[in-house]
Amino acid sequence: MEKIRLYIKETIHELLYKVSWPTWEELQASVMVVLIATLIFSVAIFLFDFIFGANPENNLFKGVLYYIYSIFS
Repeated sequence: MEKIRLYIKETIHELLYKVSWPTWEELQASVMVVLIATLIFSVAIFLFDFIFGANPENNLFKGVLYYIYSIFS
C-alpha cells in the first residue's frame, strides 16, 4: 500500500512542478489549428464521398461509381 501512495505522491509532484504546460495563448492557437484542420478534412471527405460514392437515391448527383457500376450491370 505504501508503494501506491508513493507513486501517487510522485505523480502529483511531477504534474505540478516538472511538466511544462502551455500558456493560454499557445493552447488557444493549437486548438484553432486543430479545428481548422478538422474542418478542412471533413469537407474533403464529404466531397470525395459525394463525387465518387455510388448513391442511387440522390437525384442531384448519383456519383461516379454509380455510373461505372451501371455500365457492368
